[in-house]
Amino acid sequence: MSPSEGTNPHDPPVDGELPTVAPRLRALRRRASLTLEAAARAAGLSPAHLSRLETGMRQPSLPMLLALARVYGTTVSELLGETVSERDAVIRAPDREPSAAGGWTYWQAGAPGRGMQALRVHVPYGSQGDIVRVHPGEEWLYVLKGRLRLRLGDTAHLLASGDSAHFDSLTPHRIAAADQDGVDLLFVHTLLQSPTAALCLGPTAPGEIL
Repeated sequence: MSPSEGTNPHDPPVDGELPTVAPRLRALRRRASLTLEAAARAAGLSPAHLSRLETGMRQPSLPMLLALARVYGTTVSELLGETVSERDAVIRAPDREPSAAGGWTYWQAGAPGRGMQALRVHVPYGSQGDIVRVHPGEEWLYVLKGRLRLRLGDTAHLLASGDSAHFDSLTPHRIAAADQDGVDLLFVHTLLQSPTAALCLGPTAPGEIL
C-alpha cells in the first residue's frame, strides 16, 4: 500500500451526504479514457483507494486532488465543480465559495484552465503536517495570517505574516500551521497536465518533528 493511502487522519471517512467531488472524479477519469487501475497508478494510489474516493467513502486531501488533476489534465477547481468562468480575468470575492479537502479550506483565487493555479488556503493546526509532497513544477506561497512551518528538503523554516517562499516542488516539502489558530496562505502552483506527472506523498519517519 502506498504511504499516501490507507486510514489516516488526513484522509477521513465522509459522513453524511455524498460529496459532489466523488462522482466528478469518476466522470473526469472516464473523460480521460483511463481505467481505474491506470488512473490510480499514475496518481500513486491503489485502485481500491481511488474507488473509495469515487464513491464518496473517503475524502480526498488537497494533495490527492492536485495529483488527480494532473493525471486527468484538469484543475482542482474543475474536480470540485467550481463555476468561475475560464475566460474571466477578475474573480470577485462574493463569487468565491470555500471548498474543503483533507482538513484544509480553500478558495479559488485565479481562473481555471491556466498554466498556474492560485488558491487562498486555510491550514488548520495539526492537519496534514506529516505529509511529504514531491511533484513536478513550482510553488509560491505567501503567509496572510498566522505562522507557517515549511520544511524544504532537510531545512526547516518558520514563516510569519508577510513572509513568502518560492521553490521547485520536486524538493520534498511539508506545510504545517505553527499555531492553534491555523495559518492562512496565498498559494500558487504550476499546473502540469502531463498524464505521467504524479504527486508522491508519504508520512515522515516516526518521531520526526517539523
